[in-house]
Amino acid sequence: MLDFQNKPIFADNFYSKNKTTYMSRLKKLKKIRIHREGTHTLAGSLLLLLVVNSALYFGLECKVPFYIVAVVSIVLYGMLVNFFRCPIRLFGQEDTEKIVVAPADGRIVVIEEVDENEYFHDRRLMISIFMSVINVHANWYPVDGTVKKVAHHNGKFMKAWLPKASTDNERSTVVIETPEGVEVMARQIAGAMARRIVTYAEPGEDCYIDEHMGFIKFGSRVDVYLPLGTEVFVKMGQTTTGNQTVIAKLK
Repeated sequence: MLDFQNKPIFADNFYSKNKTTYMSRLKKLKKIRIHREGTHTLAGSLLLLLVVNSALYFGLECKVPFYIVAVVSIVLYGMLVNFFRCPIRLFGQEDTEKIVVAPADGRIVVIEEVDENEYFHDRRLMISIFMSVINVHANWYPVDGTVKKVAHHNGKFMKAWLPKASTDNERSTVVIETPEGVEVMARQIAGAMARRIVTYAEPGEDCYIDEHMGFIKFGSRVDVYLPLGTEVFVKMGQTTTGNQTVIAKLK
């Protein structure tokens, strides 16, 4: 049972001051079916496939090649739609204080203490989630709070599950200060296939569980850096559901 009785006054103010804005964001979120990052890709792909299939249909007397290409086109386009799907998800608990939720769909590939030298410059607990091409690739904020820092770093495109991917690959870093004053870092990491990271976070803005932090195209990884001593609720190899699975509880 989670105990939120001893919370700072600042925390009360944070969770109440933007309630109207927050609820309007949730209403907007409920209308999303296909992620906005996929709009141009899906439209362009559909147009290209229509042109190719139309050319085959009207240009060939034998329709067999057309039927083959048409089936392949439907399968490929279905895969694209599946990739850019954006399911409606709201966190199932009313209280979100000190809760850390999975920022992405995928599988837990790392739970370990590491030296974090980009922002904290100390030891942190890192929990990493690897996303395959079949996972939803929207990313959610792991905690409620205020965005303190956003930074993008160019880098390599190694396989996302490799240990060095966290520091050597192209990545975007978002640091969030919770209402209780705890700083949490979320890092979006590009992989061998994922070569475009989109981050919506802006320094100084309030952020909430249930809101999208960003999007990574075609396979990737998200790392969450937490203070040492944080209670972990997941284990290696466990499947996570973004904005649903509780991965940890802050002190």
